[in-house]
Amino acid sequence: MSSEIPMRVAVVGATGFQGGAVARLLAERHHRVRALTRRPEADRPPLPGAFFLAGDLGRPGDVRRLFEGTTHAFVTMPLVYDPERVEAYARNIAEAALEAGTLRLVFNTNTRVPHGPTEFAAFETRRLAEQVLRDSGVPLVVIRPPVYLDNLFSPWNGPALVDEGVLAYPLPESARTAWISHRGLAEAALAALTREDLEGRTFDIGGAAELTGGELAAAFGRGLGRTVRYQELDPVDFEHGLAGLLGPAAAAGVAGIYHYMASDADPLLMAGDDGVSAEALALEPAPVEEWVARQPWQVWAADPEETDAEETDTSPHR
Repeated sequence: MSSEIPMRVAVVGATGFQGGAVARLLAERHHRVRALTRRPEADRPPLPGAFFLAGDLGRPGDVRRLFEGTTHAFVTMPLVYDPERVEAYARNIAEAALEAGTLRLVFNTNTRVPHGPTEFAAFETRRLAEQVLRDSGVPLVVIRPPVYLDNLFSPWNGPALVDEGVLAYPLPESARTAWISHRGLAEAALAALTREDLEGRTFDIGGAAELTGGELAAAFGRGLGRTVRYQELDPVDFEHGLAGLLGPAAAAGVAGIYHYMASDADPLLMAGDDGVSAEALALEPAPVEEWVARQPWQVWAADPEETDAEETDTSPHR
């Protein structure tokens, strides 16, 4: 299987940040992208080269239409954490992929998944979906990301970072985390779709290094050209804030990851994998500070002119 041969890829989750990053990279590399969405046309993100179908993962016919004529698939589940719904979505995807003769399906679990069962739907629904896909017999590669750097380029983190030098996040300061960007996910997904002899494998993908909160803040400081300190957020407060954006059910699902990490039950869950995935997928993740230096942080500044000057001083193209 070669990345030089154009693929026709069904992308589940293309209107989200993770699936959207994968769809954009696929289109950049001249692969054809089909996506399923419930959003009206005016509310869809710009994805040049992608063909959108209106539909719902809960309707088998809609999912079959998505897969018609495709050769490959990339799947990221929506922020749904009800086991019955997630299982139904996974079964619809598996059946459609088998009917279409999908050569390879890459499943992004949204998160790392602990070895043993937990009480948190964020992990268990993804474990369930992965098992449904695996049991179906579709040629499968699973990628499990840790936490996204892009979560920090947001209205919740950006202003405090730029104006106060505070990097606040609901992970324990001591939790070693192999932070990855959405672009890094996309590069891993493309490799998982195209490299030889990967069927049946699961990869704990991640960034160039595993960092504590303090080390992450130091990397941000190098990228921003200023002092940054890490502030550990209470997952309960994080969940309450998220509920206003996503609704209580989705917020509880997402926050479950951070409640689990705060319990210290598996402190290395988000850490690196000793280079296994990078070698198998031929990836060379960039250091965190390089990602930081490329972001337009001035959009979050209270004083844009002052931040523009700082950007000029710390530009990676200086």
